[in-house]
Amino acid sequence: MAHRFQLAGKVALITGAASGIGAALATGLAAKGCSLLLVDRDPEGLETIARRIREHGAAVETRVVDLVDAAAIRALPDWAAQRFGHVDILINNAGVALGGRFDETHLEDFEWLMDINLRAVVRMCHAFLPMLKARPAAQIVNLSSLFGLIAPPGQVAYCTSKFAVRGFSEALRHEYAGTGLGVTVVHPGGVATAISRNARGRRPPTDPDAAKRAAVEDEKAREAFGKFLTLAPADAAAAIIGGLEVRAPRIVIGKDARNAALIQRLMPVGYWKLMVRLSGGKL
Repeated sequence: MAHRFQLAGKVALITGAASGIGAALATGLAAKGCSLLLVDRDPEGLETIARRIREHGAAVETRVVDLVDAAAIRALPDWAAQRFGHVDILINNAGVALGGRFDETHLEDFEWLMDINLRAVVRMCHAFLPMLKARPAAQIVNLSSLFGLIAPPGQVAYCTSKFAVRGFSEALRHEYAGTGLGVTVVHPGGVATAISRNARGRRPPTDPDAAKRAAVEDEKAREAFGKFLTLAPADAAAAIIGGLEVRAPRIVIGKDARNAALIQRLMPVGYWKLMVRLSGGKL
């Protein structure tokens, strides 16, 4: 049986904490008795969630950080030490999306996504490892995705980052097996967050008519993808917190993610054709 990880009295740092799963995690962990360090690039959203949590008596500190900025990440451990002395739980939740086929993708946009979805996760873990290793028990929680288990067309950049987060997290967990530091990788399915609405699309063609058509196609793609985002962020956060309490190595959230993971294991090459057929061609 997994060892129970008591959350009361722990200090948790959450990236992407101003909205969606991050905000729900902040609320849920505060209710469990955690002190919180909340990081996001959205100052208004950060202040809103922090004020809401403080009203219930929890200790919260916030910092506005763009996770593309490697120097800003390197400064976070000193900030955390000044505020609470240490960190017990690091949750790398922040993420962005980029739509479009690979041949429609500008490499600058691809690199932007990788900076936030992958490099920031690696940099955060590297920056906080000394602090986490010094604790009697600590946990890293890295959010991958359903698209870290399956790889749909039109999601090449996102899948690249989320498969990499999965591999990084699993290897890191194996390196620290038998120590006080655990690593959890999370694969949420369709959670109703703003990630689809805020996703970067293709850069518009130079021809005005083609640019209009591309904008319409991108909006239709966002709307279609958004229909699959049905799970409430609070439900996803509750599943993550439940897994954190037992230090689960992997958390797959949502029926869609669990079904897709099963199909992929059974048909590692042909799973996408089967999933398209089962969806009636809607994928």
